[in-house]
Amino acid sequence: MLIFFHIFLLVLVLLHLGSNGSLVPAVIVFGDSIVDTGNNNYLQTIFKVNYPPYGQDFSGGQPTGRFCNGKVPSDFLVEELGVKDVLPPYLDPNLKIEDLQTGVNFASGGGGYDPLTSELASVISLDAQIELFKEYKEKVKSMAGEDVLNAILSKGLFVVVTGSNDVTNTYFNNPLRLYHYDFDSYTRLLVDSASSFLQKLYNLGARRIGVFSIPPIGCLPSQRTLKGGTLRECAERYNELAALFNTKLSREIEYLNHNLPFARMVYIDGYYLPLDIIQNPTKYGFDVSNIGCCGTGTIEVAFLCKYTCTNVSEYVFWDSFHFTENAYRIIVHDFISKNMNLIM
Repeated sequence: MLIFFHIFLLVLVLLHLGSNGSLVPAVIVFGDSIVDTGNNNYLQTIFKVNYPPYGQDFSGGQPTGRFCNGKVPSDFLVEELGVKDVLPPYLDPNLKIEDLQTGVNFASGGGGYDPLTSELASVISLDAQIELFKEYKEKVKSMAGEDVLNAILSKGLFVVVTGSNDVTNTYFNNPLRLYHYDFDSYTRLLVDSASSFLQKLYNLGARRIGVFSIPPIGCLPSQRTLKGGTLRECAERYNELAALFNTKLSREIEYLNHNLPFARMVYIDGYYLPLDIIQNPTKYGFDVSNIGCCGTGTIEVAFLCKYTCTNVSEYVFWDSFHFTENAYRIIVHDFISKNMNLIM
């Protein structure tokens, strides 16, 4: 009986393996700079980082458009799942059919759930990312066949990571939002946008969808500097808005799961683990969590990053807004270990 049970488990695993030997045939990512792997390189926007010191710890030490010193969560997702080494940006003109079949990235740094966020940054909105996904589907269908496309849609992993820019850039720094919405109404606007996006994704065939919550945005080095007072403490109002949105997003995803047949949507907590890393850095192998490695670490991001710290492995943050490669690795590993059974 025990031997039969082990054979049964093996058959289940094999049935879920993609052609690349992974549990999923492809990973498709939507979102902002946390997961952008270079789409903004092909846009007319200041929200791009295709220059040093970004990418200094990436393979070859070259800047790729990733808002980090090395790999970002998109890359660690495909790496840990055994799909491929990195997740390429969809706008890369050199993509091959093999790249398309195992997944691509539609994320665009500077974007968000609020349509105004992407508009202000001149980057790819979520609606535009959906249009690119439609184009992607047609490419896969024509180049690899409908069966391959259906396998990607039904068994692939779709991940959404955005919302941070809505809080920092659009709500608190833009009178069009700050003076016309309170916390409740603005988080409702964001959740409605998120729900609409997820339903569009579902209607296009996606079934296994992981949605990350907003991180503790008030504890970013930039927000500590701008709103944390002389002691550079966490900006609690920013965290309060993020936490309220996260609660509503979790409920909305639960609602969608119950009302969309065969959907496997999972709310992924991207708030408390990053907060714990920030508050208890030594627990995770870091020494510095209140400033970034780039420049003074207090405010610099993108083109303001002219020089870096001597040992990036000691830092939780790469610049004043984005985590280091090592911190992202911990966060993604935690996501996979806790959530893949729920999505698969």
